[in-house]
Amino acid sequence: MTRVLILYYSSWGHVRALAEAEAEGARSLPGTIVDVRRVPELVPDAVRQAEGYDEDPTPVAKPTDLEGYDAIIVGTPARFGLMAGQMKTFFDRLGGLWSQHALVSKVGAVFTSSGTQHGGHEAALLSTQISLLHLGMVVVGLPYSFGGQSSGEAIIGGAPYGAGTVAGGEGERLPGEIDFAGARYQGAHVARVARQLAMADLGVSQAA
Repeated sequence: MTRVLILYYSSWGHVRALAEAEAEGARSLPGTIVDVRRVPELVPDAVRQAEGYDEDPTPVAKPTDLEGYDAIIVGTPARFGLMAGQMKTFFDRLGGLWSQHALVSKVGAVFTSSGTQHGGHEAALLSTQISLLHLGMVVVGLPYSFGGQSSGEAIIGGAPYGAGTVAGGEGERLPGEIDFAGARYQGAHVARVARQLAMADLGVSQAA
């Protein structure tokens, strides 16, 4: 069995919606167990309510949860070209796993949401991948075999570095079907790569 974790932070629900699509894609590969978790919120409840943040009942992850997965797909809004502070704080708590090399050779991937097409979308994907590389993970993007990212018919998110959506300056745009399709494709792609790596490791162990 291949175990995949979708780990995300979402303010207005855009990243959460993509997380569900990533999970759907990963589950499409038979024998894959998928869990969806969010990182802890740092914003006070009063501020969340005033800003109209999405109510999210998704269970909260703990850093120690990550070691049990073959692949981790990280979803975060773009904040000035970087991951959201909530996600960064969670990553800053992974020092124990880093020192134990607990995530080395596991598959990692990123998806995102930005306010505009040029609002740090690709920068957020790439800058978040840096943390995955420091943890020793094998980074997987969204290959061009997903043809939707080459479409010029509508405003779409995503890049070769990962799936995504464009939410609009006020969060008024919902992910489109191409965005959801990209997330599902990436989820399945990550699960497939994780399985192939696990089978390769098993083959090496048996040969030894």
